[in-house]
Amino acid sequence: MIKNHHNIINGDMMSEIYEKMVKEAIAAQKADLETIRKKRGGQFKVTDTKAYLDVVNKMTVADGQSKSVIDLHVDSVNAHYNTLTGLTDTVRPEDDPFVEHYQTPAVLEILYKEDEAFKMSVDKFIDAIGKSEALIGREVVRRYGGFYGPTCVVDFALIPGSTSNVVNQILQNVDIPLEHKQAILSAKSWGMNTSYGIGEVFSDEIEKGATLADALKNEIKMIKHVYENPIDAQTELMAAAGHESFDVNKYMLQYKKKMEKTVKAAMDDGVHYGNIVTVPAYCVGDISHHMAQSTYNMCKDDVILAVIDATTNVMESTLTKAIPKFKNEYEPLALATGSSACSVEYILELDGFNAPMIVDLLTKRFHNYVQQYPTRGAAAELHNCDFMDMIYRGWKHMDKERRMKNGSKGPLEPDVEGFKVNLDPIHKNEVLMNPQRYAYPACAISVRFSALMRLADYPCLLTSEPVTATMMTNIISMHKESPASPARVCKGCASASLVDFRHDYCQWREAV
Repeated sequence: MIKNHHNIINGDMMSEIYEKMVKEAIAAQKADLETIRKKRGGQFKVTDTKAYLDVVNKMTVADGQSKSVIDLHVDSVNAHYNTLTGLTDTVRPEDDPFVEHYQTPAVLEILYKEDEAFKMSVDKFIDAIGKSEALIGREVVRRYGGFYGPTCVVDFALIPGSTSNVVNQILQNVDIPLEHKQAILSAKSWGMNTSYGIGEVFSDEIEKGATLADALKNEIKMIKHVYENPIDAQTELMAAAGHESFDVNKYMLQYKKKMEKTVKAAMDDGVHYGNIVTVPAYCVGDISHHMAQSTYNMCKDDVILAVIDATTNVMESTLTKAIPKFKNEYEPLALATGSSACSVEYILELDGFNAPMIVDLLTKRFHNYVQQYPTRGAAAELHNCDFMDMIYRGWKHMDKERRMKNGSKGPLEPDVEGFKVNLDPIHKNEVLMNPQRYAYPACAISVRFSALMRLADYPCLLTSEPVTATMMTNIISMHKESPASPARVCKGCASASLVDFRHDYCQWREAV
């Protein structure tokens, strides 16, 4: 697909797209970072996030890109900001993780209304859920007992224990068009159709004293509900979670109305439904989630902010230098995530730690956590997984660079996709280079490590989500007919690669 695509779009045109991707992505990251730098420790207001909105509104459509895809991103961020500011002044920390879970339910309901054939396919899938007691029962029992080890219940790929993994297994035997299968799968991957994670009802019911049969029955009922009535299901889930910041039902109904025209335009333009349900969701999290009270609180710590700051600069300097050398639209994304992975791993190594040590630690902790908290939230260890996967990837690049450098002089320059990563911004960061200012000075050997352990629960600006979202929209706009999510590749899961044995249960090769 890349080769054929570049027969049409090549040379200077592609160079312009690479530069656009980098500039738009870094602008999104910096909008978050600079707002957090100014506001950290203070009281969060939704209007604080306007810097991100302004950056998104500057996104352009290059030759060879689909305007309808870019519109899904831009219009969604505007609809999100305007709806949210119309309902509340702030969002409390307990409610902020869910702000990016209200878009896909609304978009799905638009698709249901506009395309009867798609709605019929979803109905067949819902019927198949009800007939999958054995499959779902096995998966929720495994999740309850921690069988798969730490996992991402909401995954951008198809790892064991994820909702997308289970949905994919069910879809294998449903007789509906392939494009509809792919859209349904995308809606519980990068698309976030409600906040529900597989197995949560089951574990709660078991701990309340229900029989296994009754717990499974209620689990299946919940899974069906999120597809039958997405907005109602999400409203009920938020009520059960004690959401207080704003009326989530009003939000979804208003957002749905604002996005109808944009979604219809994307449908008319031939954008794959799998992209229509995902693009509007993954781009809004910066408004009242990545920039939010919880982030302001966390980043009161100078070292935590410095890690994000230095990693952003590593990413920016590395990407900017590489622009003339990119050969396809996937390389900027690979280098963005690879360079940030190297940055975080290198900061970890400055305190004498590395990824294998941390993966071992957090995986062992997970198994203890399961025993202590049997009704843990389905997403409890999700970001720990993201963090472990990131540093494991960075470690592989750093380890190879250390071997190749051997005893020679000069800076470490790990190679990612054939591009050198610039780690100089870490050494130029005064906070990171002076840990003695943030602990007992003579023994300040774990300062950077301890900051990273807080970020292990919240690595969104390290992985980085605003960068990934912006670049993915640019990529999808060049391949609108192909579903971009979930990623149909092996993630190289850190815990599975270094500690646990779960590769056999992945679904990446079997993805519909």
